[in-house]
Amino acid sequence: MSGLPRRLAAPEPGWVAEADVVVVGSGIAGLTIALRAANSLAEFAGRVLLVTKDVLAAGSTQWAQGGIAAALGPEDSPAEHERDTLLAGDGLCDPDAVRLLVTEGPAAVRRLIAGGAVFDLAADGELALGREGGHRRDRIAHAGGDATGAEIQRALVDGVRADSRIEVIEHALGLDLLLGADGGVAGLTLHVMGEGQRDGVGAIHAPIVVLATGGLGQVYEATTNPLVSTGDGIAMALRAGAVVRDLEFVQFHPTVLWLGPGAAGQQPLISEAVRGEGAILVDAKGEPFMAGEHELGDLAPRSVVAKAILRRMNATGVPHVWLDARGLGAETWEGRFPTILAKCREHGIDPVTDLIPVVPACHYASGGVRTDLAGRSTIPGLYACGEAACSGVHGANRLASNSLLEGLVFAERIADDLERTFRTGRPARREPAKDRREPGVIAGSARREIQQLMSAGAGVLRNHRGLRETEAALIFLSRSHPGEPCVESWETTNLLTVARFLVAAAAERAETRGSHWREDHPDRDDAEWLGHLDCRLTDEGVSMVHTAGHLGVPSALLSAELGEAGLPVAEVLDVVSRALAEDIAPGRADVTSTATVPAEQRSTADVVARADGVVAGLSVARAVFETVTRGAALVDLLAKDGERVRRGDVLMSVSGRTVDLLVAERTALNFLCHLSGIATATRAWADALAGTRARVRDTRKTTPGLRALEKYAVRAGGGVNHRMSLWDEALIKDNHVIAAGGIVEAFEAVRSRYPDLPVEVEVDSLTQLQAVLEAGAELVLLDNFTPDQMREAVALNNGRARLEASGGLTFADAAAVAATGVDYISVGALTHSAPILDIALDLREESS
Repeated sequence: MSGLPRRLAAPEPGWVAEADVVVVGSGIAGLTIALRAANSLAEFAGRVLLVTKDVLAAGSTQWAQGGIAAALGPEDSPAEHERDTLLAGDGLCDPDAVRLLVTEGPAAVRRLIAGGAVFDLAADGELALGREGGHRRDRIAHAGGDATGAEIQRALVDGVRADSRIEVIEHALGLDLLLGADGGVAGLTLHVMGEGQRDGVGAIHAPIVVLATGGLGQVYEATTNPLVSTGDGIAMALRAGAVVRDLEFVQFHPTVLWLGPGAAGQQPLISEAVRGEGAILVDAKGEPFMAGEHELGDLAPRSVVAKAILRRMNATGVPHVWLDARGLGAETWEGRFPTILAKCREHGIDPVTDLIPVVPACHYASGGVRTDLAGRSTIPGLYACGEAACSGVHGANRLASNSLLEGLVFAERIADDLERTFRTGRPARREPAKDRREPGVIAGSARREIQQLMSAGAGVLRNHRGLRETEAALIFLSRSHPGEPCVESWETTNLLTVARFLVAAAAERAETRGSHWREDHPDRDDAEWLGHLDCRLTDEGVSMVHTAGHLGVPSALLSAELGEAGLPVAEVLDVVSRALAEDIAPGRADVTSTATVPAEQRSTADVVARADGVVAGLSVARAVFETVTRGAALVDLLAKDGERVRRGDVLMSVSGRTVDLLVAERTALNFLCHLSGIATATRAWADALAGTRARVRDTRKTTPGLRALEKYAVRAGGGVNHRMSLWDEALIKDNHVIAAGGIVEAFEAVRSRYPDLPVEVEVDSLTQLQAVLEAGAELVLLDNFTPDQMREAVALNNGRARLEASGGLTFADAAAVAATGVDYISVGALTHSAPILDIALDLREESS
C-alpha cells in the first residue's frame, strides 16, 4: 500500500445541492471562469456555483505584486513574448499553448480593464509598462504600483458579487470529486465552515467541475504563498485518478525578504519589478554578481537568479544576499512600490537608504493537473486552470508575470469550451457511483514536519540521496500519523499527497532543467529528459510515465534566432516536422545510412555555398538539425541571414551522430537553398532600385505552407512584404469591383466593415485611380500600367497615396519603372519562381 489515502476520511454529506458548473477557487482563474460562464450559459439557464476556501478575496491573486505580462506596447509583439516564454521554459513548453497565451493575452487584458480593473497609466495616458526577469521588452502592466493582484481581485470580486446568476459558497474546503460509473465527474464533496443549511460536509452534484484552487506553496517552510495554498485541487484530482504533470518544477522566487534564521510561513516578496527599475543584487562584500551569469544580468529568468544567489551564499557562508535598490530614490519607491516599501519598513528596513536582505523561497508550481488547450483534464467533465493546472505554458520554469495572464486566458478558453459543450446539448448529470476508494487522513500535527522535510530535501538544491531520504521519511510519516477528519487533517493530507508526488518526480528526473536543480546531475540532458513526467495515484502509490516532449521544442538559441527574424516558432517547427515526415517516420529509418554508418559514429558537417548569393534560412536549417537530434546537435553559425556569400564560404557547421546529420541533410538543404534563392533574387532587384524611392515587394504567390518563410527570405534580401494572409490586409481586385457594383463602392464597403485594416485598391486606369484617391485610398496598385502611364499616375496622385506597380514586370524593367516615382514594385516571381542558391553539406568524419 502507498500510505496515501485514495479519498479523504470524512462524514457522509449532510446536505446536497445541484449545479451545472462548479468552480472551485476564487483567484483570477476561478472568478473569470464564473463570470464568463454565467454570461455564456445564460441562454441555457446554466447554473454556475463558485466554491472558495476562504472569502472571495483571499486567494493567491491578491498577493501578485509585479503585474500581468502581455504584448501591449507599440514596440512589442506576441512573437517576442512567445520567444521569451519559450526561453524561460527551458525546452518543455507546449509551443501551441504558449502561442495561444501570447496572441490571446493582449485582448484578454483589455477585457479585464473594460470590466473594471484600473491599471497604472504613463504620462501619455497609455498603459505604464514595466520589465521583469526574462523579458526583453517592457510588457508588465501594473496597478497601484505594486498592488496589481489586489486590484484584479477587487474588480473580479465586484463583478461576481454583482452577478445574481453566480451562487457563491465561501469558507468551503473541497474534499473529493464524486465520480460516475464511467469514471467521469459527478460533482464533489466539501466542508463548509458556517451556519445554516450548508454547514459541515455536503455534496454538490454537477456534470462539470473546474479546479482553480491555486498552488502548493505551503508544502515548504518558507513561501510567498498564503496559508490557503495547500495543493487541494491537485491532491483532489490525484485521488480521482487524474494525470498530474511536471510537479518537480517548483519555482523559487529569488528575492524574498529574509526575516532571520528559522523564519517560516508566508514570507514578504520583493518583486523583481524592483530589479526592472534598476535594483541590483550584491553579495556580503557589496559586489554585484549577476553580470557574468546571464545576458540579462539581474533580469535573468528566475531559476538562473535563484541558483546564482545560492551559489554566492554557499561561497560566502552568509545566509542571504542583498538587493541594492537605493538608486531608485524615495519618489520611485513611494509611487511604484508602496506595498513593498511599507512591508520592508514594518521589518525595520528602509530600502530608500538600506540594502534589503533577500533569499530564494518557494513561489510557484509550474506543474499541476495536466490539461489540454481547452483546460480539460484526463477525467471527463473535470477542468483545471491557473496554478492548479499544467497547461504547457510554463514548461520547466515560469516567465515572470505570465501566471496571471495564463489564469485569465485559459479561464476564458474554458468558458468558451463550456459554451460549445452546452450548445451541442446540455451535459447530463452523472449519478455518483459507490465510492470504493480507501479513505484516510493524516494528522494535522504533521504539517510542520512535512514542510521541514521538503525544505531540507526537495528545495532549490536537490540530489538523489536527499530526495530518497525525504521520500522515505514522508512514507513513514503517512503511516505513523493517522488523524481524525477535520480541516487541519484534510489540508495536511493534501500537502503530504503533493509532497510525495513532487519528490518522486524530482528523484526520477536525473538532470538540471529550469527550476529543477540536481547537484548530482548539473547539466540539461535533452537526449534522455526532453519530455514530461506524468503521474497518477493508484492503490500501489505513485505511478509515473515518461511522456515525450514536443518534437522540435526549440533551444534557447533557436528561439532567439527565430524571434529576431520575426518567424513564429511554432509554425516553423510544424513546417520542419512535416518536411521531415516525408523522409522518416516512427519505425521507418533512413535505410541507407543505417546500413552503412556505425550507430555511434560522430561527425562534423560543413554547410558550404556552391555559388555566390545571399543566404537566408540558417535558423530554419538549425531547426531541422535540432529536431532530428532532439536538441543534441552542436550548431555553429558562421554567416548571418541577409549576408552576401561567395562560392566556397562555410555558412554553418554541425556536429552530432553521423546518421542524424545524414537524415537531416536533404531537408535542411531544401529549406536553405530555396530561401537563399529567394533572398538572392530579391537582393538583385533591391540593388537595381538603389538610389530611387521604389522598394521591391512580394505577393501571395508563394509555395503552399511556406509563406511565412518565403516572405522572411524576401526581407532578408532587402525587400518588403505585401500582406501575409487574406485577413491582415484587404486588396480589392477586379472581381471584387464587379461584385460590389463599382470600385468606389467596393472600397467603401471594405473600409466600413474593417475600419482598422489597411486597404489596397487595384486600378487599371487613371480614371479608376482618380476615383479611389477622391474616396480616400492610401495604397493603390497600378495593374499593367506602362512606364508612361505610371508617371501620369504619380503626377495625378501628388503624394496622396502610396503607389505600387504590378503586372508582368521583369528585371529588365526595373530601372525604368523605378524612375517613374512609384513607391513599390510588385514581383511575384520572387517567391514563385526564383532559382535556388546551390548549397551543399560536406561531411568530415571524426573519431567514433
